[in-house]
Amino acid sequence: MKKWILSVAGAAVLFSAGAGSAFASQASLSEAVDAVMGTPYKWGGTTAEGFDCSGFILYVFNQFDVKLSRTSESQSKEGIEVAQEDLQPGDLVFFNTSGSGVSHVGIYMGDGQFAHSSSSKGVKFNKLSEDYYSKRFVTARRVVDDTDVMQKMFPQ
Repeated sequence: MKKWILSVAGAAVLFSAGAGSAFASQASLSEAVDAVMGTPYKWGGTTAEGFDCSGFILYVFNQFDVKLSRTSESQSKEGIEVAQEDLQPGDLVFFNTSGSGVSHVGIYMGDGQFAHSSSSKGVKFNKLSEDYYSKRFVTARRVVDDTDVMQKMFPQ
């Protein structure tokens, strides 16, 4: 009897672990970002071992089957332009950090915050209102307009 109970309990653990894995593949935008929070910066990086800013964007949006260009400059030309006061979670925000046009990108998460891969601290949150970013803000783009994708990114 003990063996049967242990077998059933073991099967339940395995089954629930499988269910958790399936759920993780359908994570919301917040969960997808939180899962890589603190990942170090790596120039040219596109994996959870290390990201540059546009590689972080690619990694997160690929989880929702949203295909984007590789660089922040090319990403800044995709989708539709959005005024800063009309930002919605999931919009991309672009900055001129090099002095020569768009050179940095993040994902607007709501409440004035965006997630990005900082060259000094890796994946983190910052506020758009911080002096450094507010002075360097260039544009924002809405790259997701598909209802099904939005439901995956922001489940209710």
